[in-house]
Amino acid sequence: MKIGLFGGVFNPPHIGHLIIAQQILDFTDVEEVWFLPNFGQSFPKETIPVEHRVVMTRMLQMPRTKTSTIEIDNRLDGKTIHLIPYLPKEHAFSFIIGADQLPVFHQWEDWEMLLQHMPFLVFPRYGYPTEPLYENMKLVCHQQLMATDISSTKIRARIKQGLPIDRFVPARVDQYIKDHGLYV
Repeated sequence: MKIGLFGGVFNPPHIGHLIIAQQILDFTDVEEVWFLPNFGQSFPKETIPVEHRVVMTRMLQMPRTKTSTIEIDNRLDGKTIHLIPYLPKEHAFSFIIGADQLPVFHQWEDWEMLLQHMPFLVFPRYGYPTEPLYENMKLVCHQQLMATDISSTKIRARIKQGLPIDRFVPARVDQYIKDHGLYV
């Protein structure tokens, strides 16, 4: 099976993640998308505990997607190259990134080796160039493609300002954030 790995902090997960996953399934040969919340981060930033992020990421489920805890179960440091040995051998994997990662991709640990291990699918993001594309990277494009600029950063800012987020996250995620007093 062809699996698209959609890694990230998911702090919090949101509708934009679902929009991207659906279009990866619609416009590429990927048969299933695995949301892959990270345990550690290669570019550290403040996050809520991983347990909350996993619960909320599991609330993103839609057909042909699942949440994988490979990184968490193996307490990986967030460097994608360290994920490779843990991937099941029976699948063919691609890694999904947003175009916002292209300008810094050369800073990923062992990025050249990583590109030899698996192809990368690059999803366009508003305000970010769609280059440089390295060998074994493919820009996801289609005339019906819908880009989004929904981001976890903007959602956290809305919560801090007391603004509603119910149109940007699934209802269950919104309720979970309220019930646990997250991001305030």
